[in-house]
Amino acid sequence: MISALAITYNEEKHIERFIKSLSFADEIVIIDSNSSDKTVEIAKAHNAKVIIRDFDNFSAQKQFALEQAKHDWVVFFDLDEDISEALATEIQEKIKVKHDVTAYKVKRNFYFMGKHMKYSGFQNDVVFRVFKKSHATFSSNPVHETLSVNGNTEVLKNTSNHYSYCTFDSFNQKLTSYSKLQAQMLYDKKVRPNFYHFVIRPFWRFFHQFFIKFGILDGKEGFILAYLNAFGVLKRYLFLWTMYRRID
Repeated sequence: MISALAITYNEEKHIERFIKSLSFADEIVIIDSNSSDKTVEIAKAHNAKVIIRDFDNFSAQKQFALEQAKHDWVVFFDLDEDISEALATEIQEKIKVKHDVTAYKVKRNFYFMGKHMKYSGFQNDVVFRVFKKSHATFSSNPVHETLSVNGNTEVLKNTSNHYSYCTFDSFNQKLTSYSKLQAQMLYDKKVRPNFYHFVIRPFWRFFHQFFIKFGILDGKEGFILAYLNAFGVLKRYLFLWTMYRRID
């Protein structure tokens, strides 16, 4: 028995395809953050269980979703990830066999602005997507949540295409959202931004991704991606700076 989980916000363009790709699951649970489009309506029309929950951060949202699963085996993909028939079949076959593996990772092929990014730090993009609920918990990080797994793990043979950002604007908008959450986390830790945060950190992020992680081999898309990530680091500390300006 398998529970398929997901968190959503204004995903009407992807929710139908996503739910259909999870037809092998015994239940589909969607935790929605008050979408203003037809995400909830479409999900319910395809027999998904939808729970509305105010968004506080990604870790809390995903942990809440995990707690709603009826079955121990869980598949937890993002809506911008592709679940092929081959991957779905492999997941089912692995779960049917009795063994001591408690979680499976899936290798992702990262796409940016329509291009498959083979470098830029995504060469080894492997994430947990199938695991036992009883052996896993999500971290308390507000952004870039991680899954802690107790037990043996394996990597599935079939991959998932990750269509994270189709346009420059969509990527920039998501970076802004992440930067605000990260700034709040740093503010709670009483971190005060300085020259190092405003200059060195963004420069290092660009240099590391574009040169050390061979983003240069991804062409102009590699440059744009490195630039946007560096700018995202700068925005994080600008948001943090404005938080202190309000109280100083």
